[in-house]
Amino acid sequence: MSAARELNMQDGRNRVLEFDRFVVDLDAALLRSGGRVIETEPQVFELIAFLCTNPGRLIGYDEIIAKVWHGRIVSDAAIATRINAARKALGDDGTAQRVIKTVRGRGLRFQLEPVSRSIQAKAQPSVPDSRHDLGPQTNLDGPSIAVLPFDNMSLDAEQEYFADGIVEDIITGLSRVTQFFVIARNSTFAYKGRSVDVRQVGRELGVRYVLEGSVRKAGNRVRITGKLVDASTGHHIWVDRFDGDLVDVFNLQDQITSRVIGAIQPPIRAAETRRSQRKRPDNLDAYDYYMQALPHVTSLARKANAIGLGLLEKALQLEPDYAAALAMAAWCHAQRCVYGWTDEPEPAGRLALQLANKAVTLAGNDSFALSMLGAANTLVREFDKAYELLQRAVELDPNCAWGWNRLGWLNGYLDRPKESIECFEKAVRLSPLDPTNFNCFAGIGAARFLEGRYDDSVTWQEKALAANPDARWIYRQLIPAYVCAGRMEDARRGVHRLIEDYPSITCEKVRVALLYSAPTMDRICDGLARAGLPVRHCDVEPATAT
Repeated sequence: MSAARELNMQDGRNRVLEFDRFVVDLDAALLRSGGRVIETEPQVFELIAFLCTNPGRLIGYDEIIAKVWHGRIVSDAAIATRINAARKALGDDGTAQRVIKTVRGRGLRFQLEPVSRSIQAKAQPSVPDSRHDLGPQTNLDGPSIAVLPFDNMSLDAEQEYFADGIVEDIITGLSRVTQFFVIARNSTFAYKGRSVDVRQVGRELGVRYVLEGSVRKAGNRVRITGKLVDASTGHHIWVDRFDGDLVDVFNLQDQITSRVIGAIQPPIRAAETRRSQRKRPDNLDAYDYYMQALPHVTSLARKANAIGLGLLEKALQLEPDYAAALAMAAWCHAQRCVYGWTDEPEPAGRLALQLANKAVTLAGNDSFALSMLGAANTLVREFDKAYELLQRAVELDPNCAWGWNRLGWLNGYLDRPKESIECFEKAVRLSPLDPTNFNCFAGIGAARFLEGRYDDSVTWQEKALAANPDARWIYRQLIPAYVCAGRMEDARRGVHRLIEDYPSITCEKVRVALLYSAPTMDRICDGLARAGLPVRHCDVEPATAT
């Protein structure tokens, strides 16, 4: 019996696995992409099927041979040929290893997290249980929508950020309508520069509607074209053009947002439409700097952080009370504390708290500002205040993925692993293609550690590192999970990699840096010490937690 067929028959139901743009039909032994069947040799399909049914797990070559070649003697060259063919079928290669990762001398790891759907004969796929599957779902209570990056039709390619900023504002406006489920910016921008069928977008993000469009800026004139599409059919609901002077750009954005609301759910009361209109700056140049800063700040990279902060400081010089820029600048300073990018974390933390407080004072109902203030209070261990702020943020804007992420970490620090995981799952559902989702995966792994489910903790934290190998701060909680799972060799390797990035790190510094309860910190530090991390050092490492 084939590996794929054996996996299928364990529960007597046909299984379909979906990831990236691919569908693996385990019952029919077919690989599809965009409705097209991709031809593969039987053993290549068997290899893909076996790997994608074991996502995130390092599978040794002996196990692969037993499942795919049924224990027959096979040469290394034959294995390598099938691996290369599998990568090629999935749009991967041996250099990028985005989908299938080779761990030298040990085996293979499937890097993506497939969506599993059970299908009865001639039935539609059932919706997976969100407790086990963080992929797209479509059984939402209200309308669901994704706003794709708008095409920049301006003659100046440098105006790309202007088009991106308009999309950012429209997403923010729609997110404030409580009946809507709105996919976060970081996921929709994964489609930037790609020509995709909106029906594919709907399937991949689990939404009913897709808004796409274009922006043309010429001198002081701006034209925004919007197109709302039913992602289930590909049919246009409306197409319209909005023209005006540059000073009217915020009004044009509000018009588009209102048209989307009216087209999708006309009965929404006028107050909800007004609620979608965020307070904008008086100075357009300040707004321009803010839009240029957005992609740098959201990249979570050290050099980009410095560029973004410089642009935000220019915006605040022009308009000191620009709430959105204050909140974003606060997040820049917080990143420096969180990821260890400064030798002076305490002043950076105080400045983040000061800027976030001012942003909330100026725009009390802004979910990002509230989330930022909640995160800043978390860093200084004001957990009760942080919880109140973050709860308020996600109540005002249930689509605030970052707010749910911060609430997930805070619940973990408060020894509430179940609630922590629920928050992280919500964040991933709101932004399934978000490049920063590794942070949520790490958070789920940390929560599993709190529950004593050490193998699961390892799986999720390894998944986080696979998504972002540079985030080596994850090893501080992965190493104790390795130790508790009986994987001492992996734990010792983890210590080596952690010290490569943090040469002076010790168990004592980890105890100061992480924000968990004393009993949890005892478990973490005991695991680190058993794996070989030095216990004490005279210096204190800056907080680099999450």
